[in-house]
Amino acid sequence: MTTAQKSGTTEAVDAVEVLRGALTAAGIVLPSLGADTASPALNLINLGRVRADVALKLADVLRQGCA
Repeated sequence: MTTAQKSGTTEAVDAVEVLRGALTAAGIVLPSLGADTASPALNLINLGRVRADVALKLADVLRQGCA
């Protein structure tokens, strides 16, 4: 793994933890939330699959935050 990939992975993992904390504070759990370790140079976050009720709650929280 190159230094760029390592820092990218660390950035993605850090972002996942920040997002997980914010979602938890809003009462939302994304079970598959995690860093995409298959493409560390891209800093991708896998939000994963969620039930429809969780997606609707997430949409509601986002709408309230944008208001």
